[in-house]
Amino acid sequence: MFKVYGIIPARFGSTRFPGKPLHKICGKPLIAWVYEAVKKAESLTDVIVATDDDRIMEVVNGTGGVAVMTPSELPSGTDRVACAAGNFDDNDIIVNIQGDEPLISPDLINDLVSKLLENPEIDMATAVTKIESEFELEDKGVVKVVLDRNDKALYFSRLPIPCQRDGKASVESNLYVRHLGIYAYRGGFLRKFVEEKPCALERAEKLEQLRALWMGGSIAVVRTNDEGFGVDTPEDAARVEEILRERGIVK
Repeated sequence: MFKVYGIIPARFGSTRFPGKPLHKICGKPLIAWVYEAVKKAESLTDVIVATDDDRIMEVVNGTGGVAVMTPSELPSGTDRVACAAGNFDDNDIIVNIQGDEPLISPDLINDLVSKLLENPEIDMATAVTKIESEFELEDKGVVKVVLDRNDKALYFSRLPIPCQRDGKASVESNLYVRHLGIYAYRGGFLRKFVEEKPCALERAEKLEQLRALWMGGSIAVVRTNDEGFGVDTPEDAARVEEILRERGIVK
């Protein structure tokens, strides 16, 4: 038997939004919203918050969740995920879910797990959605992905790729998709990944998934229309409150 871990890295420190995981949204800490959404994914056997802060751990455990303490000096969320998973087996599946996505779709998590279960040759799975505006296309904060005919990732970049040699990049071409920051790893590949040093491509683009491609790993992609809503600022948190009320989740 194998396990399917859903692990949510949550650090207290944030340059733009210190203490973000504990920020109240409709009276409940952000991390609690994320945890509850992730728990709805039936494919997961374990859901864990990986944190470096006693306050976050106390909130999660106090709401009936499971949190584990990880070293604050870990270099990335992926390292924190691998640390929190502990002695996982090579055949286990570990899903890395952003701790600032209170509207994460449980169905998307299930689809990522299914992608690995149905394709044993795949090392990782992630998600993309269609780019809808020229602003997104040019924004370096929006990561673009080039896919092959089987929806496997060829390359990730902050620039519009593929390049339109004879014209300007346009969303109307339907060539461009946006990467969403959620990953499912096979346990054996995750272990190799965190043991490998960042490669030159990763350091240039500041995208750690390029390390996986550089290592020769295969990344399958799930297409989704539900891109969630990441909370990076207090203004984002206010918008999430509006969405929760619009959906009738809170009054």
